[in-house]
Amino acid sequence: MLRYDSEKYALLNTPIETDRHVARVIRYLDPRPDDRILEVGCGRGFLTRRVQLLAPHTSGIDINPQCIVHAVAPRLRVMDAVDLTYDDEQFDKVYSFHAIEHIEHATQALQEMLRVLVPGGRALIVYPAEPIRGLYAMPGAWLGFGNPFKARQLHVHRFTPRRLGAMAERAGLLHVSSAFSLFITPQFLTLLARAPASKRAVRVPRAVRSGAAAR
Repeated sequence: MLRYDSEKYALLNTPIETDRHVARVIRYLDPRPDDRILEVGCGRGFLTRRVQLLAPHTSGIDINPQCIVHAVAPRLRVMDAVDLTYDDEQFDKVYSFHAIEHIEHATQALQEMLRVLVPGGRALIVYPAEPIRGLYAMPGAWLGFGNPFKARQLHVHRFTPRRLGAMAERAGLLHVSSAFSLFITPQFLTLLARAPASKRAVRVPRAVRSGAAAR
């Protein structure tokens, strides 16, 4: 398993897509000032910092200690996504951009997201639409670790909305919707939710309901 304790790899994290990612967080999660939000795989915190302007109680975690050493935002911690050291039902919303494909035990990470979400809470997952696993990780493998062939150790999964949705449902999360986009690289987006405490349906923003699910 690849060790992520790399300063070079941490410094590859730049704010290149932050505006687009913030727009997705706003559209799908509708962050409010009193929301408790968790970013899984926050890198150095460029996106976390922007979301904190909307929801100050936003925290971020990353497995690479060097990301936290070079953090650009407060409330960031070194933590493994498969073993979150947070209490149950501690967050209203969770988001994770380009991290789930790196996590070997991805089902366990999804179960942890479920555990820390409040009933009715939502999780937004963004991940690469790779035709071949590791294809889009080759530049990072070369620049961060000096070997482009480590790309398949960086991206240990090739997810599609169907596969991720099925995995999430096995973990206990509800699959709300999925979409495809062509930003800098082709990407999928999947919105998940923890079932509400009552039997009422999960409230989904109109913008999400109107989008066609990708398959």
